[in-house]
Amino acid sequence: MTATQRGVTLVETLVALALAALLLTLGLPHLVRAAGGVTLRLAADEVMGALRETRVVGLRLGAYVGAKFRTGEDGGVTYTLYRDGDGDGVRSADIDAGVDPPVGPPRRLAHFGAAARFGFPPGAAPRDPGSPGRRLDRLDDPIRFNRSDIASFSPLEGATPGTVYLTDGARRLVAVRVTGRTGRVRILAYDPDEESWR
Repeated sequence: MTATQRGVTLVETLVALALAALLLTLGLPHLVRAAGGVTLRLAADEVMGALRETRVVGLRLGAYVGAKFRTGEDGGVTYTLYRDGDGDGVRSADIDAGVDPPVGPPRRLAHFGAAARFGFPPGAAPRDPGSPGRRLDRLDDPIRFNRSDIASFSPLEGATPGTVYLTDGARRLVAVRVTGRTGRVRILAYDPDEESWR
């Protein structure tokens, strides 16, 4: 019998399986971390999409429109768009009183949960993306639009400036920022080793 005709022995199979298990064990933490980063980026893309939608609806209706995010007990996130009903902008008190009506039903963001949530990672406070010389305060408040948690867009292309912070709960931090004058929405990622936003 030649070498090409013989089969694989039990010992060779066991060695191959042991090597495969070892490689999987060594690579699995890296794969899990990479998957968490992808989920966080997808969640940030969803928030950016919701904010851009809010801007478009405001332009279409010719009124101030705001997006309000809510986190459920299961960690899932919904957002609802509200139209200014009394000419003073979209406000939480007016939403609660029914003065600022919803534009549609709440919509669920699909990529929030264990690997992506509103907040900050543990450890030192990150640098402020708007003023890198100082660190962020109020780490219990990840949705910041002036003194509100409502991202509001005007019918004339302006917006309430602010930032929504998302984390994987371990090390990663992403910011979805809205500029006031133009209403532009963009995503920044924080590098904790260099303490800088990109």
